[in-house]
Amino acid sequence: MKNFNLPPYPYDLLNPHRELAQAHEGGAIDLSVGTPCDPPPSAVIAKLSSSNSEKGYPKSIGSDKYLDACRGWLTRRLNIKPDYTEAIAGCIGTKEFVASVPNDLRLKYPEKDTVLYPSISYPSYAMGAALAGCRAVPVPVDNQLRLDIAQVDEEDIRRALLLWVNSPSNPTGVLENTQSLVDWGRNHDVPIFSDECYVEFTWEDPPSTILDHGVEGVIAVHSLSKRSNLAGLRSGFYAGDPDIVHWLSEVRKHAGKMIPGPVQAASALAWEDDAHVDEQRAIYESRLETLLDLFQQLGYIVNKPEGAFYLWAKSDKSDCWSILADLAKEFGVIVTPGDFFGDICGQNVRIAAVQPDPIISLLQERIHARL
Repeated sequence: MKNFNLPPYPYDLLNPHRELAQAHEGGAIDLSVGTPCDPPPSAVIAKLSSSNSEKGYPKSIGSDKYLDACRGWLTRRLNIKPDYTEAIAGCIGTKEFVASVPNDLRLKYPEKDTVLYPSISYPSYAMGAALAGCRAVPVPVDNQLRLDIAQVDEEDIRRALLLWVNSPSNPTGVLENTQSLVDWGRNHDVPIFSDECYVEFTWEDPPSTILDHGVEGVIAVHSLSKRSNLAGLRSGFYAGDPDIVHWLSEVRKHAGKMIPGPVQAASALAWEDDAHVDEQRAIYESRLETLLDLFQQLGYIVNKPEGAFYLWAKSDKSDCWSILADLAKEFGVIVTPGDFFGDICGQNVRIAAVQPDPIISLLQERIHARL
């Protein structure tokens, strides 16, 4: 058996460029990691110290209060039928869920060994497969950057544990045709796992979820990290196919995976409130417009995304690491190199609209001083 070669954590590779950017007056402008910078709801933070739930072990699946808040959000915000929300469970944020699903699901289907994921995508889909000892097989995208499911090899389909979908997409911002993906999955007996952490940040179309198409063979995954600026709480949930939800929740129970009690109590308040998300949505859209104008002035090929709060910019003249180095040196700004998201992304960079307005204004000043 071959030893597993653990790759370096991607964002650690940016540290030399951070140091270069930090040398600018005013310091580095970090538009790489999608870490929220705006304040979360104050009532949520206050609840962390007043729930009186810290002494006992919390339910691994999630408290009734927490799950009812998640169900209410699905029904209220995404118009999901209440009977589609019965099979639901909490998770410790969603990154750990994404990374652990292949291993947990393979316990149920040991004859399956393949994870399908978008060829342009968040790195954790492929890493979760690797950590489970599975094959990570990228699914090609079409000329609109949507999954081209017709190109998946029959052998890969036969061996597939699941297909990951991310809509709106990180990094491209595209919205997938989830109905066609669900139909494909049901026809080929491949569960569809839909990572929907940016679902409330769409810029033209209303938010939608894979649960629009029923729960058979599908799982929707949701998180408070982006919608409520609560990445540090590690709070999310998954819902959909009852058999899959039951299996995963039982495995996770044995593993001792549980959202801390105070976090569940505070998170319930966040799921019950939409006003703070609407305010945040307006902030991100404004930042995207500003950054879009700036990077177009710099000559990058970039358009406003359909969803999420990233710009997916391309240069015909440089590779992604050269772009990263040039931006750090010239303007003190750090972006994410495209090859973090796939082998075909060597001329792209991702720009996260996460810094507060004064920091983005500083970037404007630096760019305008050079143009």
